[in-house]
Amino acid sequence: MERRVAERLRGALGPSGFEAHAFKVGWYNAVLQPAFHLPYPDDTLAFVVLSTPSMFDKALKPFVNKEQLKIIRDPVDQCVSHHLSRVKEKFPDQKVDVIFDYEILPSRKPKFLAQTAAHVAGAAFYYQRKDVKLDPWGKKKIYGVCIHPKYGGWFAIRGLLLFPDIQVPFLEQSDPVDCVSTEEKRIELLEQFNFHWQDGRYRDIIEVKERYSEEQKAYFATPPAERLRWLGLTQEAQRSTFH
Repeated sequence: MERRVAERLRGALGPSGFEAHAFKVGWYNAVLQPAFHLPYPDDTLAFVVLSTPSMFDKALKPFVNKEQLKIIRDPVDQCVSHHLSRVKEKFPDQKVDVIFDYEILPSRKPKFLAQTAAHVAGAAFYYQRKDVKLDPWGKKKIYGVCIHPKYGGWFAIRGLLLFPDIQVPFLEQSDPVDCVSTEEKRIELLEQFNFHWQDGRYRDIIEVKERYSEEQKAYFATPPAERLRWLGLTQEAQRSTFH
């Protein structure tokens, strides 16, 4: 069952520049405090969805061109919501719950911890302070970061798809690829991500197969409040800059 669902998801999301990686809810809940648990049985089938560098051209630009007069919030969030919501149509006989990366609980906590989900699904390795033996940071707060074996840091975790009616007790867990395997490189990665994240060097900690285009970098470097204008989606100019 998991394989059939995965194939259908690949067919639905792959052409638009997304990846979907399967996991069991129990794998995720096992490594987190109860406050962050997903409220499903342990054997419930779930998928974490990533956007790859090609999503910008394959999904965002066509979406903006087609839906420009309907875009009222962050265009990427709205584009991702559009594509993941359409996935439900591929499973008319199944209940599909969608959780987006930008959703938060009333407590202001995120609805799911994206990097943990990517790690337990084997999609990308979540490098954290605990993965460094000789910690050089003392009392500083150090945040972890996921690295994809193909895209390095040039990707994003966009959401979860959960199938409450599909239980997969025999699904086998695959470890993510440990592509930043030396102590020196892990320290370099966490240093760059925590203290120099704006320059994006952490994204190239490994040799990558594909990265964001210069146009895509410029878009994401634009403050969120100005991205609609960057896309040409102002009230004065409701015509997209993309042709």
